[in-house]
Order: sequence, then structure tokens, then C-alpha cells
Amino acid sequence: MNRALYLIREALVNLRRNALVVTGAVLAVFVSMALALGALMVNELVRVNILQWEEGVHVIVFLKDSRDGITDAAQLELQRDIETWPQVESTVYFDKNDAFQEFKQLFADRPELLEEIEPSRLPASIRIRLKDIETYRDVQFQLAGKAPVRRVVSLGERIDQLAGLSRVLNGLGLGAAVVLGISAVILIANTIRMAIYARRDEVGIMKLVGAGNWFVRIPFLLEGLIEGVVGAGLAVMAVWLASARLAGAEGTIEIIRLVLPPGFFVRWGVLFVLFGAAAGVLGSLVGLRRFLKV
Repeated sequence: MNRALYLIREALVNLRRNALVVTGAVLAVFVSMALALGALMVNELVRVNILQWEEGVHVIVFLKDSRDGITDAAQLELQRDIETWPQVESTVYFDKNDAFQEFKQLFADRPELLEEIEPSRLPASIRIRLKDIETYRDVQFQLAGKAPVRRVVSLGERIDQLAGLSRVLNGLGLGAAVVLGISAVILIANTIRMAIYARRDEVGIMKLVGAGNWFVRIPFLLEGLIEGVVGAGLAVMAVWLASARLAGAEGTIEIIRLVLPPGFFVRWGVLFVLFGAAAGVLGSLVGLRRFLKV
């Protein structure tokens, strides 16, 4: 017990003696872990939203009306035709009054818009739910040229754009995290080397009086471990706080879900802290290898 307390105390002394360099190492771990966890958070939000959107309406067909020479019967005939397509699971017809009620819900906080819009100015539409959202291009192609069709809006296009943006952001975030992670290991190694150099006389005396190699090494390994755990822990906390701020803003963006599934930060937080600890120990081993011949 006394030996363990001595080793921990020596590690804390080393941290205090090299506070500036230790701070740099902790910040390097913090930034790299925060970027990596942030990229994972973005990827998880994209996945959650894609799953949510896949369960709703996938294609909206805005229809021409009597001003364009299209009758209500022609609109309903198009709906019946669409329902026979193999890609389609179900359809819902929204007339002008339904569109106006939806408009009022979407812009309830903008009364000036409600005063300017008349139901007759809003187009009727057909809302299509697909069996597989990846077939949205086939449905768009079949709708092209249909007489009652004014415009087609597909959620599949939004999902493709969001997934593409997510891949770019994840690639950049994870790439930067790898570079900064290597930098963190190097900084921790340099911190350990400086600590060993500052205590070279003491280390030499300890070895002369019979101290074992691991008795000398453990305080330095603990130092790197603490640096890695603190940096990773701060990164998890920072990303969690950012996620909480995003979740608080969810009500202001109707179509995007900003709440992560329960347990996301528990699962990934533990893994990232363990990874930070491993990076700290690795940095310590690199530093020890040159000076103590590990």
C-alpha cells in the first residue's frame, strides 16, 4: 500500500514540475479526441435522421390545377395510377385546404404570412411513401412528363446530400483526429523524457540502491496515463455539452432530429477515455524506451 501511494505521489510530482508541457499534451489529447467523437456524433445524428425520414413521406408531387387546365379528377386519377407502381407502398392526397392547414401549422409563428396566403394559391399534392427509399429516382423518372405534375420533391435527394456531407465531415474530422492523436503521443513522450532528464540523478541513485526497472518506470507510466485520461475525459465532456446544446435547439428545426439515442455517450465515452489512457501509456513507453531501455 505504501509503495503504491509513493508511486502515485511521484507521478503527481512529475506532473506539477512540468505543468506547461503537461498542459500541451493534455490539450493535444483533448483536441484529437474531441474531433473524433464529434465526427462520430455527426455520423450518428445523420443515421438517426435517415432512419426517421425513411419511415415517413419520401416523395411529394405538387399538382397543377384548374388554372393549368387540370381537373380534380385528373389529379385523383394520377394518384390511383401511382398506387399501382411496384415501388410505392402508399399515397395520400392533399387538396388545397389540407395544404393550407399544413401551411398554418408550419408557419404558426409567422402570422404576417398567414394573412397573405389564400388556400387557392397553394397547390394540391400527392404524398408518396416508398417500399425502399433508394427507388426514389425511378419514381421521379416515371412522374416526369405526367400532365398533372407541377413539381416533384424527393426526400431521397436530401438524404443523399446529407450522407455525402457527413462522409466529408467525418473524413476530415477523423483525419485531423489521427494527426493530432499522433501529436498527442509525441507530446506525452516528450513530457516523460523531460521528467526523466530532470530527475536523472535521482533515477540513477534509485537504480544504484537496488530499485527495480518497473519501480522506476511506473511513476512515468502513471503520468502519461493521467494525461491521456484527463484529455479524453475533457473531450467527452465538451462534446456532450455541445450535444446538449444541439438537443435544446431541436424544437426550432422541425425536420431535423438533434437528439442522440440514449447510451451513446456512455458507450463511446468509456471507449474514448480508455483510448486516451492507452495513448498516454504508449507515449510514456516511447519516452521511456530511449532513456530507461524498456
